[in-house]
Order: sequence, then C-alpha cells, then structure tokens
Amino acid sequence: MGHYLVIFVIDEVEHCPDLFDAWEEIGVTGVTILESTGLGRIRRAAGYRDDLPLMPSIRSLLQTQEEHHRTLMVLIKEKATIDKLIAATQNVIGDLNEPNKGVFFVLPVIRVVGLPGWDDSWQDEE
Repeated sequence: MGHYLVIFVIDEVEHCPDLFDAWEEIGVTGVTILESTGLGRIRRAAGYRDDLPLMPSIRSLLQTQEEHHRTLMVLIKEKATIDKLIAATQNVIGDLNEPNKGVFFVLPVIRVVGLPGWDDSWQDEE
C-alpha cells in the first residue's frame, strides 16, 4: 500500500472555501495551506527589469503588490481518493487543463513519521 502527497496550486483563491468544503465532503482533511506566488507573477507585478534578481529579497517581495496563489498539500493513503480529489477540484474550479485554473500533481511518499494512524514502517528497496 502506497501513500501519496497531493499538491495543488490554485490560481483563483476565491474558490478556496468551496474547494475545502468539497475536499472535506469526500473525507480529505489535514490540508496544509501556504500562500505562494510564482516568479512570473513577481516579474509581471514589478514590471520587467533586467536587474531583478532570480531570488528577490523578502523586503522586495513585501513591497510589491502581487497576485497570490494558495498551495495546498495533503497526504493521501489510497489511489481512489486521488481520483475523487481531482473530480471534486474540477467540480469547483472547472477543467484543470484550462489556463489559469491551477496545477494539481501527486508524488509517492515512501515514509511518514509523526502522524498518528500512518504506518511509519518501510523497507529499503536497495
């Protein structure tokens, strides 16, 4: 049995409350929510400049008005739940293949320690 980390970067943050409700309806809880923004949006907000560093300082980020995303992360125990999550997400925000809807991806997790109810045993595949 595998575990999975679902990460969803949502562009239209006004959909977050409805999205959280939809995820909870299918039993997905324990979502970590981060404010985030992409480098492209930072550059557009500041206007294109040749002298803008690749990794701007915190001060320069806080001084500009930016469009923010939310990055949602949640651990999932079953593959079937991932399909339900994608369907619930698209029911709220629309087809993820359309521009500016967000990015949804899933990563395998080989070990979880520190969360009650998660099996922390694992075997090295070497």
